[in-house]
Amino acid sequence: MKILSVNAGSSSLKFTLLELPEEKAIISGAFEKIGLDDSFYTIKYQGKKDKKEVKLESHTTAVKLLLDELINYKVIKSYDEIDGVGHRIVHGGVNYTKSVIVDDDVLKELEKTIPFAPLHNPAHLVGIRSFMEVLPNTPMVVVFDTAFHQTMKEDEYLYALPYEWYLNYAVRRYGFHGTSHRYIAMKMKEITGEDKKIISCHIGNGASLCAIKDGKSMATSMGFTPLAGVIMGSRCGDIDAGLIPYVMSQTKKSFEEVMDDLNKKSGMLAISGVSSDMRDVEEGYNNNDKRCVTAINMYVNRIVDYISMYNTKLEGADAIVFTAGVGENSDVVRKLVIEKLSFMGVKLDEEKNSTRGIDGEISTKDSSIKVYVIPTDEELMIAKDTYELINK
Repeated sequence: MKILSVNAGSSSLKFTLLELPEEKAIISGAFEKIGLDDSFYTIKYQGKKDKKEVKLESHTTAVKLLLDELINYKVIKSYDEIDGVGHRIVHGGVNYTKSVIVDDDVLKELEKTIPFAPLHNPAHLVGIRSFMEVLPNTPMVVVFDTAFHQTMKEDEYLYALPYEWYLNYAVRRYGFHGTSHRYIAMKMKEITGEDKKIISCHIGNGASLCAIKDGKSMATSMGFTPLAGVIMGSRCGDIDAGLIPYVMSQTKKSFEEVMDDLNKKSGMLAISGVSSDMRDVEEGYNNNDKRCVTAINMYVNRIVDYISMYNTKLEGADAIVFTAGVGENSDVVRKLVIEKLSFMGVKLDEEKNSTRGIDGEISTKDSSIKVYVIPTDEELMIAKDTYELINK
């Protein structure tokens, strides 16, 4: 069966077409700047990448063009060969603990989740409706970033805030990157043959850590929104909420402007003064740029803080897994993190760690906690959920 895995943003649409149950990615691409004058799209197929500049008036325009390109590339002969479409949804609110097939009731419930993720969920809904318009008879499935973390216990997801905020407004920790953390739990079980106690480190431009036991999320670093937790590319991570009104009074900025600063002008970008891209910051670090050195050290410290905390929650982790852009590609960050954990007996095999494109164990045989690099595959998880639900 051919399943489309889709991630729709406010002005973008990313996709991967996979063959299930073989779990084979066939073709992928991204439509960018939808609704803007300089819109374009790229297609990746058989090791080649093609870019085309074209006016994308709406997401529906992009969907039609996407499907026509699948025909042009001869990966399908007609729209009817698309057996299902899986959509990534950032926030599922309190009601969704697993992926579901889209129907009218689900669409109504998704509308209710918009206040939880006003920058993301409206765009996801636009993407869903665009595909439903072009493929009215094809099953649609929604896969939630928050769902995996719904196994957290109340004493983990509650905040020490007025309890009625939780009862009346669903204020609590939700966590994100759940599809990626779930993939890591699945892969680790394939590797080891059993459920292990895992600290999953999804470290990219956005970053979150997750403590996993028996294949379930026990704790995660992101909170009510993806702003909390470790330092990220342009997000601040954990801060004292009391600084927000202080900064507003000092700068005369509005609440919205300060929140924009916390989300888009903070993190590695702010501390390094160079970029939100770790590759640029690492270059400065290697050249002893003072601010880049400080930024990397802060970044590593926050990751180590969470790993140490989650090791305690798990009563001794079996494995630490690095994944996502930085986790998979930065041997520098991995080395610095593991060095700070050496007091716990965690030991890094430096030759394995420095191997480009590593996929597997990077710790020594006598390491107290095994360390792995596993490339994440959220698109596959979305496709697998879609495949399983439409075949029930």
